[in-house]
Amino acid sequence: MNLFDVYNLWDIELVKGLGTKVWDKNGVEFLDFYGGHAVISIGHSHPKYVQTIQKQVAEIGFYSNSVQNSLQENLAQKLTALSGYTDYNLFLCNSGAEANENALKLASFYTKKKRVLAFRQAFHGRTSGAVAVTDNLSIQSAFNQNHDVTFLSLNDSCSVEEELKKGDVSAVIIEGIQGVAGIYIPEKSFLQKLQSLCNQYDVPLVLDEIQSGYGRTGKFFAHQYAEIKPDIITMAKGMGNGFPVGGLLISPKFKAQKGMLGTTFGGNHLACVAGISVLDVLEEENLIANAEKMGKYLKEKLSEIEQIKEVRGVGLMIGMELPLQLQDVRNKLLFEKHIFTGGSKNNVIRLLPALSITKKEIDIFINNLKSLL
Repeated sequence: MNLFDVYNLWDIELVKGLGTKVWDKNGVEFLDFYGGHAVISIGHSHPKYVQTIQKQVAEIGFYSNSVQNSLQENLAQKLTALSGYTDYNLFLCNSGAEANENALKLASFYTKKKRVLAFRQAFHGRTSGAVAVTDNLSIQSAFNQNHDVTFLSLNDSCSVEEELKKGDVSAVIIEGIQGVAGIYIPEKSFLQKLQSLCNQYDVPLVLDEIQSGYGRTGKFFAHQYAEIKPDIITMAKGMGNGFPVGGLLISPKFKAQKGMLGTTFGGNHLACVAGISVLDVLEEENLIANAEKMGKYLKEKLSEIEQIKEVRGVGLMIGMELPLQLQDVRNKLLFEKHIFTGGSKNNVIRLLPALSITKKEIDIFINNLKSLL
């Protein structure tokens, strides 16, 4: 049997990771400035994370949501303490796409409507509803396109209000920071107006913090810079530091009913202890504050490089836009300098390292980047 060939793969097989470094099967060491799509939040193979999962799997690794699991409550309490969302409820699932799928479903249960407002260049996942609100026709099938979605320009509150006035909108979904698009931050005033409009028309506001959440920006969620409280917040990626975990924070305005949402694997014992250990390490090692501090330092150093057209982002979610003639720099960083970075379009490099990154490691990255430019 062959694998279904849908990925463009580098000729690299990683077999070990520790902190912000990874090694391939030939023993070559790489500096990881991408964290596998912003998944590695507390660093590869963090000792506390490893020990917690090892201990749990030796006791019980899984049972379904047909029995009580106090680890889910423990995770919810720790999440409350760090995120500040004391009156919200938690629903656990397995991935970002699944989180968004459930958020849109929950919003539709509430409004009893189906049309969704999303934003141009958005990326929300690849399952049916999530990919329908993703602004990329090339990854949508005819089946996905049967969803009723309207795409609007980011930061255009007038267009949002015109659509909400029609009275048929079930939800508005927006990323805390548009990641795949190339690191674009919604304006603070726009997010505030968006929440105001959603409240006015009683339409749930869904904030996709899958890539931008969990401390990556220097606050627990990126939208907290705008001082708003959306109705639903979706999470995944850094939530489990590599273990598949996703979730929704749900406003008290939504009333749970048995069978409304469900999942086989969501909130299983291993997922919970992975999530708890991530929150423990974020707090114990002050990694959210480190993300803010190191992010400022990284942006400052990047802004000094004249060949870079623009540096965007906040904390450790940064995009650097290069001239088109320098679009091969990402591959050169990987194969010549052994540094992983992320892509977004041909000439934008995304930097999403673990929140434990150090000034010394940033200097290594900057010096190698300069040598290529």
